[in-house]
Amino acid sequence: MAIKIKDDIYWIGTIDWEIREFHGYGTPNGSTYNSYLIKDEKNVLIDCAKEYMFEELLIGLKSAKINPEDIDYIVINHSEKDHSGCLEKLIKYTNATIITNEKCKELLELQYNTDGWEYIIVDNNPEINIGKRTLKFIKTPMLHWPDNMVTYSIEDKILFSNDAFGQHVATSERFDYQVEELEVLYDDTKEYFANILLPYRMLVPGAIEALKNLDIEYICPSHGVIWKDHIKDIMEKYLEWSSDEYKNKAVIVYDSMYNSTKKIAYNIGNGLLKGGVEVRIYNTSKTPMNKIMKDILDAKYVLVGSPTLNSNIYHTVAMFLAYMEGLKPSGDKIGVAFGSYGWMEMATGIIKKTFEKLNFKIIEDECLTCRFVPKEEYLSKCYEFGKKLAQMD
Repeated sequence: MAIKIKDDIYWIGTIDWEIREFHGYGTPNGSTYNSYLIKDEKNVLIDCAKEYMFEELLIGLKSAKINPEDIDYIVINHSEKDHSGCLEKLIKYTNATIITNEKCKELLELQYNTDGWEYIIVDNNPEINIGKRTLKFIKTPMLHWPDNMVTYSIEDKILFSNDAFGQHVATSERFDYQVEELEVLYDDTKEYFANILLPYRMLVPGAIEALKNLDIEYICPSHGVIWKDHIKDIMEKYLEWSSDEYKNKAVIVYDSMYNSTKKIAYNIGNGLLKGGVEVRIYNTSKTPMNKIMKDILDAKYVLVGSPTLNSNIYHTVAMFLAYMEGLKPSGDKIGVAFGSYGWMEMATGIIKKTFEKLNFKIIEDECLTCRFVPKEEYLSKCYEFGKKLAQMD
């Protein structure tokens, strides 16, 4: 169903209520694929959706009282398939010209049968007049692919921001002012940032600075709600999340076979709490990795624990370490590896290799590994270690 944003500008996106995983990103609340329609002398569709949402996208177009064959241009801000999956079918319906940049064109041609497709490449022609409006295209490479750009409707003061400022949430609310719990919206946006944009956060301040030169009344992202009343706030939060500043917070991540590693985790955590540190404890078998990364984004301490299994690390912890390494959180963190073992201790060495790659400051202590079941005396040492860790700079 089309939702009016301004005169002749509509959200016609699709809501994926059922998706629960997005290339490693857990989506327990689903997601949205936001497409936008501009009616003018030239009718413009900005981005589309995954291929299996094509019929829903057509319903959105029809509810905006436009036939697919009346679309003149399709703007593709980013070639990833959640933005471009319907494109092959749309081109057959519309015969539209694609507006994009040269890198995005290259990546589209690697993913689709593009024979006969017509393009307008905006690398050297960043503005296009479509009638009463002029669309301005601003390249934002590596936020989060090399082909990314954003589109700005000058007369409408609307920024179509692509993956920036989005959230993976299926929701019937289309605008930020419709969301009753604003902190939940910010939390969802932070999670998206931590799992999509974190490796490229050093580019965010420059992009925000460029956007500040635009007069923006709406930010329309490719996922989640449209920003209107809280544009300044969400830009400030993006700057905060990209700053690598941390809170006095510890994230303890573990898995356990017979609860020995779990006992170590909880006793170190209790010591940290006693020392005045905010603590989050996550079991990698029970919590999606993206939820954990949201808290690691601004944590001072990262503690990872695993039992040794077959001279190696537990598989769920290994998956998490690979995921975290790819997202490259700030190296200005304190890393602690801990775990239990039976025949030979191997897991903590593997954990520390990841910490070394991320340039974490690694803290050692004799209480961080335990053979078989930890006794009360040992767990007391874990508690005292947590208290001591809380005082470290």
